[in-house]
Amino acid sequence: MTSPSTRFAVRDDDATRRRTPARTRLAAAVAAVVIVGAGLALRAVAAGEVAKYGGDALYTLLLFALVLVAAPRTAPGKAAGLALAVSWAVEFLQLTGGPAYLAGQSTAARLVLGSTFNAPDLFWYAVGALTGRLAVRRG
Repeated sequence: MTSPSTRFAVRDDDATRRRTPARTRLAAAVAAVVIVGAGLALRAVAAGEVAKYGGDALYTLLLFALVLVAAPRTAPGKAAGLALAVSWAVEFLQLTGGPAYLAGQSTAARLVLGSTFNAPDLFWYAVGALTGRLAVRRG
């Protein structure tokens, strides 16, 4: 029989092995690829608000995964907050007209920056950030 402190030490060691930066980075990279695939599939099978707002949530979820790829030791709550802040910043940047101009010049810019401010997008970005945070149960 093991003492309570030994049991906790074993659990901590198990948790540490599962949460190495390399494993976190790999899992986040795989998730990013899956998220992009989900976004493409959503656009292929859905239209209108389902595709648009689902895409908004997936956009922030992708940013969440990319934060963990770049900085795998980041706490999930902080990664979600950063992804949400970037998403909101891009949305508010659309009020300037800069993204609309760039979207007219490049498909990549249109996909990343969008073109037109839409207030409901802010809610759906939060849904994406919350989904990421809930999907990663550590931190």
